[in-house]
Amino acid sequence: MAWAEWEQLKSQAAMQLNQVPDEGGGAAPGGDLKVSQKDLAAVGDSAFKLFERLGKDGRDGWSASQTAAKDLTTQGFQLGGGLDHVQKRWEKQLTSLLDACAHISNHMDYTKNAHAGDEYHIYSTVSSISTLDEGFTERTQR
Repeated sequence: MAWAEWEQLKSQAAMQLNQVPDEGGGAAPGGDLKVSQKDLAAVGDSAFKLFERLGKDGRDGWSASQTAAKDLTTQGFQLGGGLDHVQKRWEKQLTSLLDACAHISNHMDYTKNAHAGDEYHIYSTVSSISTLDEGFTERTQR
């Protein structure tokens, strides 16, 4: 992805976040945020694929860059030190991104497992509340 494309996507996302829906309200229809297990799985899968790809391809130029940095430094070029600095910075940023991808992937798996039975519990609670409401209705009608 080119830098210009990244900036364009960020700008579009910011515009979408800053817009108010035509209905005049900020909430989604029905007022609830919904996500399916399929959505969570897709996010986790994408994060895992990015982790694998970055881990494999993100360090392709490391050896050549280090060799070039050392050779340039040995020959007295200050560029060698600059290239070494850039390579170390790249590695630090790559490691941060790999950690973030792993965290997202693992969290999606955890979330899926942790909330697997929530729909049942929510339905049971709503059913219980409905039963209580019916009891109160009966008492007021007597």
